[in-house]
Amino acid sequence: MNQTSHRKAKKAVIMTAADSVAIALDDLAPGDRVKIRSLLQEIVGELKVSDSVPYGHKLSVKPVAKGAEVIKDGEVIGVASQPISPGRHVHIHNIVSLYVPPPRTKAPKARREP
Repeated sequence: MNQTSHRKAKKAVIMTAADSVAIALDDLAPGDRVKIRSLLQEIVGELKVSDSVPYGHKLSVKPVAKGAEVIKDGEVIGVASQPISPGRHVHIHNIVSLYVPPPRTKAPKARREP
């Protein structure tokens, strides 16, 4: 057996069956196995993590195409800015949020006094 097979399955919760993301209930590392549970604590799926995902952050549970809606708790929370495969961390680096403005990529220009 390899080291990965000794790892205990970690947990994430999905709010609705329509959701494209689950919420990590543990800190997740690449290679971790995650059991996806419903709000009723039923195991509804399992997947392998491909990115580090901090506790409380979103984890993709299904493929999301670039430009497709990202759904959490039955609501559209943003649009994928790149393709997102299952097991990937879902955050501002790969979605455009409907709630949080995108990060600034350039420093603001200094104002000149007249």
